[in-house]
Amino acid sequence: QVQLVESGGGLVQAGGSLRLSCAASGRTFSSFAMGWFRQAPGKEREFVAAIGDSTWYADSVKGRFTITRDNAKNTVYLQMNSLKPEDTAVYYCNAYPSPTLSWGQGTQVTVSS
Repeated sequence: QVQLVESGGGLVQAGGSLRLSCAASGRTFSSFAMGWFRQAPGKEREFVAAIGDSTWYADSVKGRFTITRDNAKNTVYLQMNSLKPEDTAVYYCNAYPSPTLSWGQGTQVTVSS
């Protein structure tokens, strides 16, 4: 069973940057696409970015966020630049496009204005 552990979140001022990591254990994920998702208070979980044979981004983060992966480390990263208060959420990783793996605990990102 795959376990996902997200890390790298924190409190940052608007315009700042953070780099999130998602480490997978229990199974190599190099053969399938992985994505980042986020859930803000009172809102549904939404897609942020994904990486497979290509990369995909939500319109709201395009040009500001970059997703990468290191298959040797079974880790997916999300570099977040020019952060906005509306990026505040708990960020999760999972398989893409169907998040069929067990969700991790997520990592909290808080952007102050």
